[in-house]
Amino acid sequence: MAVASVTLSDVARLAGVSKSTVSRVLSQSRPVTPAIEATVRRAAAELGYSGNSIARALRRQRTDTVGMVVPSILNPFFTALVDSIERALHEEGRVLFLCDSRQDPEIEAGYLRLLIDRKVDGIVVSPVDGELSRAAIAETASQTPLVQLDRRVNVENTDWVGVDDDDAMSQVVAHLVANGVRTAAFVTSDFTNSSTRDRLDGFRRHAKRLGVATREDWFVLGDYSVESGHAAGVRLLSGEDIPDAIVCADDLIAFGVLQAARELGVAVPDRLKVTGFDNLVFAEHVIPPLTSIEQPTPQMAEEALRLLRVRMQRKDRLPGARVALVPRLIVRDSTRSRG
Repeated sequence: MAVASVTLSDVARLAGVSKSTVSRVLSQSRPVTPAIEATVRRAAAELGYSGNSIARALRRQRTDTVGMVVPSILNPFFTALVDSIERALHEEGRVLFLCDSRQDPEIEAGYLRLLIDRKVDGIVVSPVDGELSRAAIAETASQTPLVQLDRRVNVENTDWVGVDDDDAMSQVVAHLVANGVRTAAFVTSDFTNSSTRDRLDGFRRHAKRLGVATREDWFVLGDYSVESGHAAGVRLLSGEDIPDAIVCADDLIAFGVLQAARELGVAVPDRLKVTGFDNLVFAEHVIPPLTSIEQPTPQMAEEALRLLRVRMQRKDRLPGARVALVPRLIVRDSTRSRG
């Protein structure tokens, strides 16, 4: 008998019970004796009957699936976040539906609508744009439990979990000052998301507080990529008046800055100190090994899913929670003073 043609009646006939008994066993809606359950499940397995998972999900009012939308799966930081979320969901017996918005708010909005149509139990999203993503996030949050992770948009009654970017910049600047830095540049992406703005604001604040001089032409915008970091490094290091340090908003940018420094003969860390952000797995393998901020991605994932579970259990609109986890500075040779 073909698997596709197997019905409840077939299972009931083989097991010698009624269709309603088969339904009770497979849906776990009402208890039956262990012997009958074993007989029914053995018959279902022999015939290859799997039932209608969508119908069962609708009856239980949950699908045991969670959607996740990230700006770019090519960025190793988001890959690490996805891995942490998927591992935590697996332990709960849930399945992850992953969507890559490719840095496009329209694609992001389309995926959010798709996940709602798929009846996912909840959604974790890292918004592409602080302004252009807002309408889609608000609409989605009004229909299904939603938590923002890493990046955020201002939407009432939505939760956010991320890293404390201000604390991160405080650690970075204090470390540089302790290692003799008196002037510093900052390289980041265009101001389209909350992380970019928060890191820049934090750098400005703590540089001023700790007496680190900077200049407007030392703030370089691009994107989160090695190529953008390289271009910024060439721009900042080609003249005679170069900063003591370059603080980068992520590790990919920092890798490009280190490449530019090597090409231009600027010694790191003797003449220039470089810091990154995210502590990617490659950070300790570049030359010199990169000092970077480590984000607690497993804890971020756990907290995001905890808040999502609360949203799924509570049908009323809860006030939005904002959880900023403290990161850790990992010091390596790109900033260590030799002595």
